[in-house]
Amino acid sequence: MADIDRLTAIIEPEAKALGFDLVRVKMMPSEAGDGGQALQIMAEDPATGQLVIDQCAALSRRVSDAIDAAEEAGEVLVEGAYHLEVSSPGIDRPLTRTKDFSDWAGHEAKIVMAKGYDGQRSYKGELVGIEGEEVLLKDAKAGDVRLPREQIHSAKLVLTDALIAATRPLDASGADELIEDLTEEKADD
Repeated sequence: MADIDRLTAIIEPEAKALGFDLVRVKMMPSEAGDGGQALQIMAEDPATGQLVIDQCAALSRRVSDAIDAAEEAGEVLVEGAYHLEVSSPGIDRPLTRTKDFSDWAGHEAKIVMAKGYDGQRSYKGELVGIEGEEVLLKDAKAGDVRLPREQIHSAKLVLTDALIAATRPLDASGADELIEDLTEEKADD
């Protein structure tokens, strides 16, 4: 078990210190296939909407140091072994913050409601925005719906041509050097 609220309280200032916005903090099964846990941190540079590898590494180091300091002071933030995973939210990003629902209005989204929600559980359609504490969506089947934000289990953008066109291109700086290095290595073989 992990104290996500406390982890977020530790992680967010570290992201802010680097000029990043925290998108999500989540414990999840590790993709390493070892049955372990991963502490997933998604953040973005507000200027680009992404993080490049150097930014991920910088945030990872800061967060790791901050978590280590809290644990050395006696806090138990995560029970058991885990690894840290820092990434950009990607194009088909999760919608976790209030601003995400307004910033990405006009794009297709998939929203899954929490168990016990009175109505259908899964919605998919054009995100209209947010009004108060309700997310507005034009669902392909149910039509115009108002979904209480506190009842949303998960929400994410759906990868479409319109979303790709609207998303800032990934930072390709350094890609030419990488391709050149790989080409030279293959030529030497």
